[in-house]
Amino acid sequence: MRVSLMKGVTAVIAALALPLALATPASAGPVDDVFAKLLAKQVKGANVTKHLNALQAIANANGGTRAAGTPGYDASRDYVADKLRKAGYKVTLDPIDFVQGWTENNPPTLETPGQKTYVPNEDFYTFEPSPAGDVTAQVQGVDLTLPPTPTPTSTSGCETSDFAGFVPGNIALIQRGTCAFAAKIRNAGFAGASGVIVFNEGQPGRTDANPLNIGEWRAGVPMVFADFAVGNELAATPGTTVRLKVDATLQLGTNHNVIAETRGGDPGKVVMVGAHLDGVTEGPGINDNGSGTAAILETALQMKHFPVKNKVRFAFWAAEEIGLLGSDQYVEELTQAQRDRIKVYLNFDMVASPNYAYKLYDGDDSDGAGSPAGPPGSAQIEKQLEAFFDSRGLAHVGTDFDGRSDYGPFIAVGIPSGGIFTGAEGIKTAEEAALFGGTAGVAYDVCYHQACDTIANVNATALDVNADAIADSTARFAFNLRSIPARDDAAAAARVAVKSAG
Repeated sequence: MRVSLMKGVTAVIAALALPLALATPASAGPVDDVFAKLLAKQVKGANVTKHLNALQAIANANGGTRAAGTPGYDASRDYVADKLRKAGYKVTLDPIDFVQGWTENNPPTLETPGQKTYVPNEDFYTFEPSPAGDVTAQVQGVDLTLPPTPTPTSTSGCETSDFAGFVPGNIALIQRGTCAFAAKIRNAGFAGASGVIVFNEGQPGRTDANPLNIGEWRAGVPMVFADFAVGNELAATPGTTVRLKVDATLQLGTNHNVIAETRGGDPGKVVMVGAHLDGVTEGPGINDNGSGTAAILETALQMKHFPVKNKVRFAFWAAEEIGLLGSDQYVEELTQAQRDRIKVYLNFDMVASPNYAYKLYDGDDSDGAGSPAGPPGSAQIEKQLEAFFDSRGLAHVGTDFDGRSDYGPFIAVGIPSGGIFTGAEGIKTAEEAALFGGTAGVAYDVCYHQACDTIANVNATALDVNADAIADSTARFAFNLRSIPARDDAAAAARVAVKSAG
């Protein structure tokens, strides 16, 4: 049965290959529709589930986890890379760094020499995993909101533009607010700060500092989290000289993104499809994110039979669970010209949650919640995915670009993005239960980041539908990018702040 079906697919491809090569823009639509339907038909939930079973077996053989830095991750990487190589893809193991170990050897120091010494682990705490360092320099406030507003609004350090006029070598004084601590630290590093002091924002409940692991170290400078009172006092006297010292041992490890690219297709027009391959240490990570991994892997394996018009690049990201490290380092290392060639990025992180909802990333901000619209082209990605669900009579809702998955680094450099998400620890609403079934008032995934995120934690219906949706959208963009607006240099270089909880 499989042999005869594949012969039929091959015959259709052969018949369409020449017209595709000669197609005018007016004929591109029908061709991409034919290929999208063929690929969606070939990407079967049963085959996606086989990959999930393989990932479960890998976790079982490696202490129940596939987290970054573990043998379980390495085995997952090798499984995916081997499948893709055998399918004829150009496969690259892209090395990335992550924190493998961190120890604070002695309490940190924060003082204005000859004036005041702040109390370590009371007035301020070392951010884990801060690099070691001992620096004395002027402190410089970065876009501070003082006095603080009644509710959190500070965007201090959230955008590179906040550091306009920052003097390299100064210690950056940054206020907590509406974006991730890691984003603030990263931007301070880009601006040339010799040290970083982040202080709490100042509203009730946001005054005292506490120990925090922010998973970010790449600024390469000592960094601490301080009480609001400390930051407010330092900000009151601009140019104050401060000594900041952290005595810690930081150990880095290496993991690999798996990047697989079609041999054919226009290299100037890249369609990128990604899912994170790692899980958390607490469990095997089968829904999060074996489901996205398995679905795009099977899409790639079936797409090998198709002569694509645009180059398709599949990415299996390392270390997403500890700070989007795989995708962030990948995007950061691209030149501007390489970024410009990526016309769309499609992200699939958790697509088979047991109490699922079909959530499509809100590219046009039509929901008016949370983060702004994605870069130009993101709305068109959302509409393309909506069209698939509409064609099957399936409901769908929007979900915010909240910065919690691997689209974040792509959005930050102006690459249009979108994708599907079936929910994590959030609670399903009554309205969603009416649309999708399941249970209102219960988490979409009750096993999120737990040992019970096993093969038993996967909703087969959601997995099958979303695998088809992934295949459909990948194929359509592989043959037709006319809906995606051209990016000018300014748009491509723009940094769009991704607002996530800080």
